[in-house]
Amino acid sequence: GLFVLGEANFSDHGANRLGASALMQGLADGYFVIPYTLGGYLAKGGLDTVYTDAPEFREAAAAAEQKVHTLLNINGKRTPASFHRELGKIMWDYCGMARNEAGLKTALKKIPELREEFWKNLTVPGSGEALNQTLEHATRVADFMEFAELMCVDALHRNESCGGHFREEYQDEGEAKRNDDDYTYVAAWEYTGDTAKPVLHKENLVFENVQLATRSYK
Repeated sequence: GLFVLGEANFSDHGANRLGASALMQGLADGYFVIPYTLGGYLAKGGLDTVYTDAPEFREAAAAAEQKVHTLLNINGKRTPASFHRELGKIMWDYCGMARNEAGLKTALKKIPELREEFWKNLTVPGSGEALNQTLEHATRVADFMEFAELMCVDALHRNESCGGHFREEYQDEGEAKRNDDDYTYVAAWEYTGDTAKPVLHKENLVFENVQLATRSYK
């Protein structure tokens, strides 16, 4: 829950993914920022009590229990780790640092096929009554299947190269080619069900004090 404090802190160097500045920021956050911000915020409390007899709680608990029951009773032959590795290979090959339309469409064909096999041929030994790391891994891989497909959907939708999203078709003399006319917005995909397509929500970005320009690394 507190991961975002370091990830979103941009005061020294972006999202702090470089060693030296990340170490400095981690020390600053840990010694000074967290004790004087989150500590006081959490101490105030004021959050409503969550009751286990609330309809929303019962619905969420029943869905989680059903998912665990299903995973434990597939009784297939493949481990969560084997599905995890295969999914990772698909993403590495087709939705890695460089992507293209053909590769993304291939991934969007392979991932549903792998997910279908996952729910038919998974094996999870043990039970859900005690700590079961294989079961935990299986629940995560099930989520990864959905997330991986959404990443490919989003990458295919965005017909430009921008930041970490590099589409091989959209470059100009070796430089990434943004499309500010069509993609200057903040996007969020809404989950609408296991078998339904996600819905894209957009909020346009408006710049009042600066003008967008092409960044050149040459």
